[in-house]
Amino acid sequence: MKTETPRRASGGLVAFDGIGVSAGIAVGTAYVLESGIAQVPEFTIAPDAVEPEIERFRAAIGKARRQIRKLRRKAEALPDSVLEELGPLLDAHGAMLESSRLAGGVEAAIRTRSINAEAAVQAVVGDLVRGLEAVGDAYLASRGQDVREVGDRILRHLTATPYHAFSVLPPGSIVVAEELSPADTALMDPSMVAGFATALGGADSHTAIMARSMGIPAVLGVTAVATRVRSGVQLIVDGEAGRIIVDPDPATLADYRRMAEARKRLGRQLERLRTLPATTTDGVRVALLANVELPRDTDTAHHGGAEGVGLLRTEFQFMNRPDLPSEDEQYATLRQIVESMRGAPVTIRTLDVGGEKLATALGERIAVSANPALGLRAIRLALKEPKLLETQLAAILRAGAHGPVRILLPMISSVGQVRAVRTILARVVARLRRRKVRIASPVPALGIMIEVPGAALTADALARECDFLALGTNDLTMYTLAIDRGDEQVADLYNPLHPAVLRLIQFTVEAALRNGIPVSVCGEIAGDPRYAPLLVGLGVRELSMAGTALPRVKQRIRRLAAGPATQRARAIMDQADEARIAALLDDFNEGL
Repeated sequence: MKTETPRRASGGLVAFDGIGVSAGIAVGTAYVLESGIAQVPEFTIAPDAVEPEIERFRAAIGKARRQIRKLRRKAEALPDSVLEELGPLLDAHGAMLESSRLAGGVEAAIRTRSINAEAAVQAVVGDLVRGLEAVGDAYLASRGQDVREVGDRILRHLTATPYHAFSVLPPGSIVVAEELSPADTALMDPSMVAGFATALGGADSHTAIMARSMGIPAVLGVTAVATRVRSGVQLIVDGEAGRIIVDPDPATLADYRRMAEARKRLGRQLERLRTLPATTTDGVRVALLANVELPRDTDTAHHGGAEGVGLLRTEFQFMNRPDLPSEDEQYATLRQIVESMRGAPVTIRTLDVGGEKLATALGERIAVSANPALGLRAIRLALKEPKLLETQLAAILRAGAHGPVRILLPMISSVGQVRAVRTILARVVARLRRRKVRIASPVPALGIMIEVPGAALTADALARECDFLALGTNDLTMYTLAIDRGDEQVADLYNPLHPAVLRLIQFTVEAALRNGIPVSVCGEIAGDPRYAPLLVGLGVRELSMAGTALPRVKQRIRRLAAGPATQRARAIMDQADEARIAALLDDFNEGL
């Protein structure tokens, strides 16, 4: 794991080292996102809504506290000069969040005035700031800004406010922020945003996945960058090395521009592979598909030579909006994507929200959980809210009339869940046919994500209930190793080459082969050329990845022979030590 450390690079340049999550080099002008909320809703609530509203406020306070504690732990690893500046500020904000005057005042306002939590926070923060300013003491008056920042932090959690300012960014901007959610990142226009850097986040967070999908260079986990960088300064973002350089001199700029040009030349070389199949030197064919986060990703998929969409994440339809999309709205969007793939198959995953991907419109359906990753999310939410699932299935079936589609269910852990979805799917099909609505014919194949150890261990039983399997290695690694992949403190322990993870992948692939159904890998390892020989050697013949990763993976597959890869995979599966596994894999890659 890289630990962010601001330091003087050669020539006196200020450099920050963090976690490179999306390769590429960006040179541009810093645009530091302020955390302020421009406007909040204000309305009267019913008497029976007062206590739930207070609970919602307390949940926002809890999230803000955890965020401050996380930043404080990271700050302790920084040099003393930075810690002296950042530490007291974080301590002060943490103390304010614990303050009974702030929290108690907000709860009292909700109860006595019957107003929503956002309005109560704004009112109480305003009173506190005015009180500090009225004292006439310069130091106390300056604390008013800290109170505002704490209030803004709470409001951001209450409103899940996205950064709409992305729409006014000048071309070549480099976004600098404390944290960006997947919804925030989805708002970025790659033609305007050259790169971004954040104080929080890890290599396998959904924000990082979104950055890779969009091809935007990014460095996360750079604790002090949001406080030490000012808007307007020139920045270099090296998304591969995980480095931010502030106000580079001409020589450094020239070096990085040469590196960027070299990457472009390599890209042009790889582009020549676009129309060639991913076939090993001994004739084994591997299908390379694209993961699609947003509708515009289909252009990248075509450019990379994707043979279809192996994973369409539908969460984007629910992001940055206060209401749920209708069946017609979902259908129109899915139809656009299906038609844009020009007859290539599209695998559509049903809604996978919860945890860090919580959609605003679903907030009332998901209660606060001490551990969202283990709570109500993905297929669990869909089966608890069947109308939500029925609407989405209907939209998918209708979109399937315009091109081949498959349906993929996230976070399956039992055969009962698959059977329950099949029952709902049959009901939706019957309803649409009665209405004489044009739908996919035959009914699309139904597949499941293998993301939890329980599913991998019962893959044989699950394979008999569905039409295909898809290994989601990101979550599978997280759940197997009990590691929060977005927590920088344990990021170095997150390792898909852990023998337990590999064993579960092997169980799943072999179960699919025994039952005669397709199996794919659509986690981040599918898009990393390093893992290609291992996955091919284990018997995987379908890989789905970010469109930008397709050429490099294809190049690696076309250079290897499946026979030797299978022998090396068997040798790897006999190992119990992660370091030895990594050495065997890297040694094989070096010989290609």
